[in-house]
Amino acid sequence: MKIAIIKETKPFEKRVALSPEVCKQLIQAGFECTIEHEAGISSFFEDAAYKAIGAKVDTNKSSLLSGADIVLKVNPLTPEEVSHMKKGAVSISFMYAATNPELIEASTKQGISAFSVDAIPRISRAQKMDALSSQANLGGYKSVIIGAYHLGKIFPLLMTAAGTIKPAKVVIMGAGVAGLQAIATAKRLGAIVEVSDIRPETKEQVQSLGGKFIEVKGDESVKIEGGYVKGVSEDFLKKQQEVIAKHISEADLVITTALIPGKKAPMLVPEEVVKSMKLGSVIVDMAVEQGGNCACSEYGQTVIKHGVTIVGEPNIPSLLPLNASELYAKNISTFLLHLATKDGFKWELDEEITKGSLIVHEGKVVHPSVAS
Repeated sequence: MKIAIIKETKPFEKRVALSPEVCKQLIQAGFECTIEHEAGISSFFEDAAYKAIGAKVDTNKSSLLSGADIVLKVNPLTPEEVSHMKKGAVSISFMYAATNPELIEASTKQGISAFSVDAIPRISRAQKMDALSSQANLGGYKSVIIGAYHLGKIFPLLMTAAGTIKPAKVVIMGAGVAGLQAIATAKRLGAIVEVSDIRPETKEQVQSLGGKFIEVKGDESVKIEGGYVKGVSEDFLKKQQEVIAKHISEADLVITTALIPGKKAPMLVPEEVVKSMKLGSVIVDMAVEQGGNCACSEYGQTVIKHGVTIVGEPNIPSLLPLNASELYAKNISTFLLHLATKDGFKWELDEEITKGSLIVHEGKVVHPSVAS
């Protein structure tokens, strides 16, 4: 089967779906790989590196798409890209299907099949395919580095002849994959770390990394599925804000990571809380692409409001494009090899990973999150 790797066109995006190393493994498995000209250049992979391992390079995107059996991408394909695919072909990418009706419509109209890597079930045998976690891990690390860059003080305790410098205090909201990596990174840099999460089972993980857990008692409105928070009431969010407001007001750096799949990010840091923060403190809002956890954050901008620097950097994993692309490539190739051989797709529609991630099958919507 022929695989096409196309160039990412989304603003702020530097990743590519396959690295030369993983391309080589798929070629050895019997697939034919063609990459769009300079698709990997922002990830520091030159066309020559792909050619050296036996991949082809194509400058014509539309012919590349129309000739492919499988199209791989990081971000969702655009309806325009889908329109060039041949009937019966397969796309694999992040799709965020519940919030992307135009892509679903284009996929059904074109008669293709579409798998979404963000819908892969969180089960042990799918861990190597878990692109959400691999990218969030890098994002959590980078968010601390970004915060440290904007903060006008150092993280660790420092005792000098001129006096003692107290360690920075970091508050992290959300102890998922990104939050846990942020805790580990901030601790390695010497900060005091406090963490808030509405899932009580994360307390032990936070403490094992040296963080202090901020207790917020849950209620029946908190819905958790597959390790992700799927829903929470306004009353509970208000209660959470009240509990952590004091911790935020004393923080030097606040990192927010809270997301609800398919919904707007929950508001955790209202403007009144930002006003209570110390002059020169910093907020890194990792949820800015989904509306943000902070009322004052602005998409794609670093702003100063009420004396606080607020970083609204979208797509933080893309700031580490080399590692992010390498990990994503391993995720997506493992996923592909689970679904297909060089001769075709297995179409085991009742198998858990296939069933959980297949959004459109041969022009028909099959996933419950989008099926009407």
